[in-house]
Amino acid sequence: MSHSRFESIGAYLPSNIVSTEELLSRLATPPAFDLEKITGIKERRFRDTRPDSLEDSFTLAVNAARDCLERSRYGAGELEVIISCSITRSNEGTRMYMEPSFASTIAKELGAERAITFDVSNACAGMLTGTYLLDRMIRAGVVRNGMVVSGESITPIAETAVNEISEKYDLQFASLSVGDSGCAVVLDQAVDDADKIHYIELLTAAEHSHLCLGMPSDKSSGVALYTDNRKMHNEARFLLWPDAQGEFLAAQGRTFADEEFDYIIHHQFGAAAVPFINAVAAREFGAPIPPDLNVIEKYGNTSTTSHFIVLHDQLEQDGIEAGAKVLMVPAASGVVAGFLSTTISSLKV
Repeated sequence: MSHSRFESIGAYLPSNIVSTEELLSRLATPPAFDLEKITGIKERRFRDTRPDSLEDSFTLAVNAARDCLERSRYGAGELEVIISCSITRSNEGTRMYMEPSFASTIAKELGAERAITFDVSNACAGMLTGTYLLDRMIRAGVVRNGMVVSGESITPIAETAVNEISEKYDLQFASLSVGDSGCAVVLDQAVDDADKIHYIELLTAAEHSHLCLGMPSDKSSGVALYTDNRKMHNEARFLLWPDAQGEFLAAQGRTFADEEFDYIIHHQFGAAAVPFINAVAAREFGAPIPPDLNVIEKYGNTSTTSHFIVLHDQLEQDGIEAGAKVLMVPAASGVVAGFLSTTISSLKV
């Protein structure tokens, strides 16, 4: 059974920058806490809404896919699979575009006529879920390569929150942390250990599913996200990752320390929570946690794309040296947890 690897990566970020200070200035009732300090977010990107240059989930995804293909050894026509992982599904002004599938529409736009296409939705773990599926397809020999892509025009939930927040503590405050983006990765068969996805495992702990819900607003025609951060950010939820990875490694006769990770990338949902998560994990693993890579200060929480926006940014800034071993840890509504281990050497931006 062969392993897969990340062969190329691409991203697209809208040019419109909105600061946390500016966003909070629009609220009728300001929060009773320092949102920028707690989240670590100074600014985020908002899609262009002008009619002559409208950006939506589809355009963000296609722009990222094209950027990815510019660095890939594969042309669009050589892709065997395209998996779209967006939460948001806006296209040509349609807020919830359902048929045909986003993946098939993206494939048609790119000219990927041979590709198997399907969509998968798994909250903010979307791109990691797509990676999980494509990794298994490559390992099983079903396909040789493919693309995982997501375009997230998710800031409409921030716009709803700005219009509706009316209390000092409101379940929509987490909506103010999001930013728009597109990201894509091509996976193919690994040829050596220098570029390799060692393993990826995901799990869902449904007992926490009610703590973060996206749905139509209960006050307006907008789309909204209701998140109980006080209950989400606690030790019981944070234990999901170290418990799962600890059991996975123990079954192989290994420990977290044996993995010798160089970096860790958490889902970009809040800077203040990461030290807490890492402290819990270090205690459970009995080993130090590697340095955290993040971009939350300048891009916020980009939902499904967040781990790969970090990876793209760090590669662009030469923040990840060739041969580095990286651990990605999701945290998504559902609640979805898990871990991805990869060594990266030839991936470039």
